[in-house]
Amino acid sequence: MSQASLTSLFTPSGKGDQSTASFTQASSSIPRHTRKRSEAEDLSAADITPLKRQRVTASSRLQSVAPLAERLRPQSLDEFVGQPHLTGPGSLLIRQLERGATGSIIFWGPPGCGKTTLARLLAKRTNAVFKELSATDSGIADVRAVVEEAKNLLALTGRRTVLFLDEVHRFNKAQQDIFLPFIEQGHLQLIGATTENPSFRLTSALLSRCRVFVLERLTDDDIRQIVTQAVERISKTDAINQMATPQLTADDTRVVDDGSSDVASSQPDIEEPLSQPSLSSEVSQGSQPGPSSTPTPPQPTALFSAYPQLTPKVLSTIVSLSTGDARTALSLLELVLSAPPTSEEGTLLAALRRSVSTAYDRSGDARYDMISALHKSVRGSQGSAALYWLARMLNAGEDPLYVARRMVVCASEDIGLADNHALPLAIATYQACQIIGMPECRINLAHLVAYLSEAPKSTRSYEGYNRAEEAAKLDPSIPVPLMMRNAPTRLMKDLGYARGYKYNPEYAHPVTNDYLPIQFRGEEFLRKEGDKRDKVWDEDALLQWELQENGGRPWSGRPSESGKAPSQNVSQSTQEKQG
Repeated sequence: MSQASLTSLFTPSGKGDQSTASFTQASSSIPRHTRKRSEAEDLSAADITPLKRQRVTASSRLQSVAPLAERLRPQSLDEFVGQPHLTGPGSLLIRQLERGATGSIIFWGPPGCGKTTLARLLAKRTNAVFKELSATDSGIADVRAVVEEAKNLLALTGRRTVLFLDEVHRFNKAQQDIFLPFIEQGHLQLIGATTENPSFRLTSALLSRCRVFVLERLTDDDIRQIVTQAVERISKTDAINQMATPQLTADDTRVVDDGSSDVASSQPDIEEPLSQPSLSSEVSQGSQPGPSSTPTPPQPTALFSAYPQLTPKVLSTIVSLSTGDARTALSLLELVLSAPPTSEEGTLLAALRRSVSTAYDRSGDARYDMISALHKSVRGSQGSAALYWLARMLNAGEDPLYVARRMVVCASEDIGLADNHALPLAIATYQACQIIGMPECRINLAHLVAYLSEAPKSTRSYEGYNRAEEAAKLDPSIPVPLMMRNAPTRLMKDLGYARGYKYNPEYAHPVTNDYLPIQFRGEEFLRKEGDKRDKVWDEDALLQWELQENGGRPWSGRPSESGKAPSQNVSQSTQEKQG
């Protein structure tokens, strides 16, 4: 029997036949002594156990390239961090979950607070089929397909379907209405996630069929716990992988590809060392004393031995830069863990700060929250706080004209009659922003904001208009008194227009006319300066102001009682309050 036929008995059919035949043909042309030497080498190489590549599936490849925040999502509610008002014992959401169904829900919260993760965990807890869509790349046809599948599944197996729609506010009103009949009939449970205010972005019909749960921004302690748990899980996974991989030297390491990978790669194989010199050996070799050696500065203490570059200061920086966003925190953590273990702490901190941009949406709630904080700081005569919010908005890229317009309104609404120079200065600042632009116009805005903060305040004109507006809405058909009417023609004069009107400049003394309709005659919409009617006297709020902002001194405007000085009354009240 020939050598080729002998070999075929031990070789599987397929590609092994071709390799055996080629090996036989090549061996026939090799001299006898060369063949013996090659056989001896093959025998010695057979003693070495080859390292085979683990079977890699398509799903594992997709999972391996996912961001760290996606790979480390909690798998149960016990692992979920944050939002204790929703996931804590006795909460409304947990009580609904214990009954077996949560109903349709809208999760409203900032990015990275756990909306998607919580929706997946709720569906998993209720044993419901989970379908996920994003309003950014889905439409009515995708929703209809999910609904039809949900109806069939409910009829055949009795299992409910939870549809998680991310960025639900991206659907317009017509698209949102498609959920209404299916939610009412119970064919589908909708969990929508949005970062925008549902009151403004979702229809009232959809809101009436869903419960809105507000998710708060994660606290620093929550972010620290999430990062710590992530590092522990990564360290445990790395340890398991190292135990499963045999440690071979560079001389006897051979990688054999048996072709068992189910996904072919078009990239050439790249030889990489399976083991790297340990950090301790490098340090020991590089720290040998020499004639010109200098003492090295002490290295920061590492929180995890596997990742010496993750120092307490780096962890605090990650927590600070994430601003309550778990996704951002895990992305920063991924950058740190991928850095060399010998990275300097200062260089790593600088790289982290450059990798984070300011989160500011000029069309979202954050914009209106900040401009509200600026306006209220000016109203409260808190110049430092007002300048802070001004800087926050301008550094985030806000249009300076938007801020200037709001300050023009503030000049009349809050300063008003107390300082008539405020409005001209606001108008001049607005024009300066138009002419100069950023970044120089920030100086003009700072000038205006500081002036308005320190200016005296008066809302008499603003409040007077509001009272007049309420009266005008009561009966818009009330006629103008004849004395107040215009009489440009003789007919109008004959009808009594302007009859009895006294032209004030003609008199050397004050005169009166029927300025208001008879229904509001004697009504005082614009009240006198110093009129405290309808103003609230809150002794606790006044004491808090005196202690925190007035250095403990009593307010000079305190009324005296029983002939005592205001300071005595205040100190006595303060002692009673503290006691």
